[in-house]
Amino acid sequence: MRIAVFSTKPYDARYLEMANRAGHELVFLEARLSAETASLAGDADAVCAFVNDDLGAGVVSALADGGVRLIALRSAGFNHVDLAAAEAAGIAVARVPAYSPHAVAEHTVALILTLNRKTHRAYNRVREGNFALDGLLGFDLDGKTVGIVGTGKIGEVVARILGGFGCTLLAHDPVESSICTALGVRYVEFDELLGASDIITLQCPLTPETFHLIDAAALARVKPGVMLINTSRGAVVDTRALIQGLKSGAVGSVGLDVYEEEADLFFEDFSDKFIPDDVFARLLTFPNVLITGHQAFFTEEALTAIAETTIANVSAFERDGVPIYPVRAATGG
Repeated sequence: MRIAVFSTKPYDARYLEMANRAGHELVFLEARLSAETASLAGDADAVCAFVNDDLGAGVVSALADGGVRLIALRSAGFNHVDLAAAEAAGIAVARVPAYSPHAVAEHTVALILTLNRKTHRAYNRVREGNFALDGLLGFDLDGKTVGIVGTGKIGEVVARILGGFGCTLLAHDPVESSICTALGVRYVEFDELLGASDIITLQCPLTPETFHLIDAAALARVKPGVMLINTSRGAVVDTRALIQGLKSGAVGSVGLDVYEEEADLFFEDFSDKFIPDDVFARLLTFPNVLITGHQAFFTEEALTAIAETTIANVSAFERDGVPIYPVRAATGG
């Protein structure tokens, strides 16, 4: 099959080419998929898209008009796809449901440790010859209460790692994980998790129910000085409410690998430009905020798994008319 790969970075091309033992024709495009760039798919049978590509109804219609029969997402999330429009257009949608939960979970814990022990600030100080310890005070993770919101595969690994630090683990999820329960995790209502947790880490998908789950009302119920970590989806957190929480001191520190308006920022280089997002720029002014650019997934193992599964989805669709991991409008997965 001829596959137009949008939002291609050098690492995407390298890992997809290594995985492409089936001999599909890969056309790599740096452009992000949008209404303006959909025509670049040309006569492709499939498009391969990433998290910040636009797959709304208009784009899906344009792809269908061009003969595209498959949207192969190289991501687990699919909230950026109009599934009803794809179904109506006769386009199948596939995703990568799991690649490396360890990658995201380990990055989550890295954010916690870095924020707590302020190693990012210490690194800069030492480089400047400043060995003073003022302002670098942290706390023992042992005995602290961590609230995990979302206990799928990533949440399970987060629980396993933090249990090793001696943390007391609370969780909130509509579906309880037997693995987490066996690790000593206690499932509680969301309000109890907010009020009891020293650290809250978000591992839940973005759904209508989780959109702005952490908003002004939620932040009014947190334990004062809470550390908040988000490596799930940006829009799970209301950024403006978060800024107010930081200003009031209700939130003690924040680690983010995602941001609700990240599509115009992340995966691009703005080092010689200005950041056009005033809300994001405001976040960067807080010394107790640590942001990484959606890199939690970025390990060799994860990129290999993403590429292998993406190619397998395409090959299965070519052979059977159905990808291995389809996403359908009726079920959402």
